[in-house]
Amino acid sequence: MPLFSRRPENRPNPASPAEPSQPPPRSTLPGADSGVPPLLAKMGMGSWYLIGILIIVWVIVFATATVSFIFVTIFLALVATSVLRPMTDFLDRWVPRVVAMIASLLLLFGIVGGLLTFVVVSVRGEWDNLASEFSTGLDSILDLLENNSLPWSVTAEEANQWVSDTVDSGIEWLQENTGQISSTIMSSAGTIGVLIMILSIAFLATIFFLMSGAQMWLWFLNELPERRRDITHRAAMAGWIAFSGYARGTIIIALINGVLAFLLLLILGVPLAAPLAVLVVIGTFIPLFGAPAAMIVATIVAFAANGPIIALVVLLGIALIGQLEGDLFQPLIMGKQVSLHPLVIALGVAAGTYLAGLLGAIISIPILSVIWAVYKVLRRQDPPRTELPAVDREELLES
Repeated sequence: MPLFSRRPENRPNPASPAEPSQPPPRSTLPGADSGVPPLLAKMGMGSWYLIGILIIVWVIVFATATVSFIFVTIFLALVATSVLRPMTDFLDRWVPRVVAMIASLLLLFGIVGGLLTFVVVSVRGEWDNLASEFSTGLDSILDLLENNSLPWSVTAEEANQWVSDTVDSGIEWLQENTGQISSTIMSSAGTIGVLIMILSIAFLATIFFLMSGAQMWLWFLNELPERRRDITHRAAMAGWIAFSGYARGTIIIALINGVLAFLLLLILGVPLAAPLAVLVVIGTFIPLFGAPAAMIVATIVAFAANGPIIALVVLLGIALIGQLEGDLFQPLIMGKQVSLHPLVIALGVAAGTYLAGLLGAIISIPILSVIWAVYKVLRRQDPPRTELPAVDREELLES
């Protein structure tokens, strides 16, 4: 019989000390051990998270404002890529990728160059007639101001005196601010150089995005942890779909508005129909106040050259074009690419204008669209309610 026998494994060893029991789970919220209520501790942590997010947003805005030309360059390159990418992918089925990209670029340059040439030629052909029509229109305006049934009127002598005083004040101001005007012109020359650099780099970035955009994005994804790659790709794709859809849709709607405005002005015989139509196209890219500004300019030109009746028709016609844009063109072309509330759009345009002027007003809506699209992918949302829950008013008053 062996001197030491093996103790069965299913029997506890009475000589071994008792294993300590597991401590109860402790709260992971800071301050819970010091008697801080859990709700207050959770609110405190949420406040710190919010402060951290605001600091990150401020750093991004500050960095963007510091190197704004880089941001503008990438933004223009992404807009051009969103427009040219479908055409390049379509031609890539039959020809090499580089040939498809070059063909798309040449087509874009041809369209833009043709529009600019058409505008310049139309302005040169109508300039002489416009001067005489403006003179006649101004005379009719003065006559309307002098001979009207209103309690006040303006005579031709008073108008001429006002124009003369205004011209004299302008000449005096030019003489007193010659140095400032010269420095402004020199700074404008530097601005033109920066603009040329921005367009050149944006053109180069567009070529890279069209040729190897997928490979560049794949390289970025591979730098992330494996567990983050799928959700990052889905969120980025949602943002890109929203951005590209908004950019292409806005360009298509702007061209439609320009064509309709050009036909309207051409039928009514308003001079400078082509440049005014281009102004309507540019106004489409500026939300809220771009289209009204273009409408006012076109109405003033029509009033000075063709009289108040034609001006009223132009005003109503361009307003109708704007109504068609909001009720027909945008829902039909963009669909749900920009599912933002009008109040959010107004506040975004106001904030963008305050932070970056006209450029901020233009880029605020696509940026908000991208942020909202990415948020919808990353959030975890409970099933939405179809109606508000019922509330007993008497019970609330008694409590």
